[in-house]
Amino acid sequence: LCVLSSLQLVSLLLIGIAAWGIGFGLISSFRVVGVVIAVGVFLFFIALVGLIGAVKHHQVLLFFYMIILLLVFIVQFSVSCACLALNKDQQSELLEVGWNNTNSARTDIERNLNCCGFRAFHPNETCAADCFRTRQCKPCAPIIEEYSGMVLRFVGGIGLFFSFTEILGVWLTYRYRNQKDPRANPSAFL
Repeated sequence: LCVLSSLQLVSLLLIGIAAWGIGFGLISSFRVVGVVIAVGVFLFFIALVGLIGAVKHHQVLLFFYMIILLLVFIVQFSVSCACLALNKDQQSELLEVGWNNTNSARTDIERNLNCCGFRAFHPNETCAADCFRTRQCKPCAPIIEEYSGMVLRFVGGIGLFFSFTEILGVWLTYRYRNQKDPRANPSAFL
């Protein structure tokens, strides 16, 4: 049950952080927030399936929970390792690709970090930052790159921690699923 609570904790954190980000105006992209909330709700329902399967000793629900948890572990472990393995050049390239492919995030970053443009700001472009009025804006790339390494290490470490609790959950579910239910009829098959 402790592993179920960690999966529920992750799901509630995803939902809460997405709601916090949109509530304080840090994120204006409903698509990003919608995906984060959908993943959080999905993980919460998977945790409930595992909880119901454990309480009822239901073999099918436990098997379903075990397989989904294994898939979540694989994805989360891969993403965590990727976050921890990116070097400065790869981070910079990834940030520039993200900057060029999204307008809403660009506006949010310019407004929140008070910067304009990625590497350079062209005077004929528009900018959501307060410094745009005085035309004394710094480019956003150095500011973002300053925080990106720290954030990627933090996210990678937290993801790695929870991925190991998930593999522990897969192992415990496998062990519990193969135990005989003490409430079952002894003459029944399985």
